[in-house]
Amino acid sequence: MLPALCRAHQRLKPALPRWCASAASSPVTTERTEGTRHGDPTWSCLSPENERRCRGVLEAPTNRYRASKATAAVLVPLCTVAGEPAFLYTLRSTELRGKHKGDVSFPGGKCDPSDRDLVHTALREAHEELGVQVKEATVWGVMKPFTALGGMVVVPVVANIGPLESLSLTPNSNEVEDVFTLSIPQLCSERNQGYTHFRMQGRYAYTVPVFFGGTHKVWGLTAVLTDLALKLLVPNAYRSRLSGPQKP
Repeated sequence: MLPALCRAHQRLKPALPRWCASAASSPVTTERTEGTRHGDPTWSCLSPENERRCRGVLEAPTNRYRASKATAAVLVPLCTVAGEPAFLYTLRSTELRGKHKGDVSFPGGKCDPSDRDLVHTALREAHEELGVQVKEATVWGVMKPFTALGGMVVVPVVANIGPLESLSLTPNSNEVEDVFTLSIPQLCSERNQGYTHFRMQGRYAYTVPVFFGGTHKVWGLTAVLTDLALKLLVPNAYRSRLSGPQKP
């Protein structure tokens, strides 16, 4: 599992969707907006038309980076909750060792020598963490690698894992403490967005986005990858707060 760069610690408005309101043991907490589908491009970002556009945008980086050398790969899981498009996130177990326990993250982790390529790494890690088999046909493509602090090269793999209601998630309790979603319309709302400025050697270095409004605050590396995915999915509806030097 690949963690966020910083500890996520804020809990906001936990809620269960209508489809699992009677099932207190449901492993997923969801957050939905009160918006409407009509005329809102964020609601149609998983349409066949937008999928074709995104696959076209990702074709070149996929061909270039899929078999490249990297430290780790993460799955950026798109899904729907009662028809509303969303991202699926995990919260690392607080029982894990290391400074990143309890962090919000996407499913993912370090590459294994047995992995065929970086797509295989991301799908394998998702299965190990969530017990879900993501078919390669649902993968839209590979985004440009991102170099995190410490020099770790992370490759994001975008896939649409389908309606959350139809998934049988069995999170690995040794690695995952919580599974939750944030809707894409919610993430695109400025009231749920923040940012953190970082300084190095007394000078401004870069800005990292922060996303609020859900069960857990999303920031660090996971927020950066969310930002990059939103720019891919809804370029005309999302205003990025990521700035500063970015390594290729």
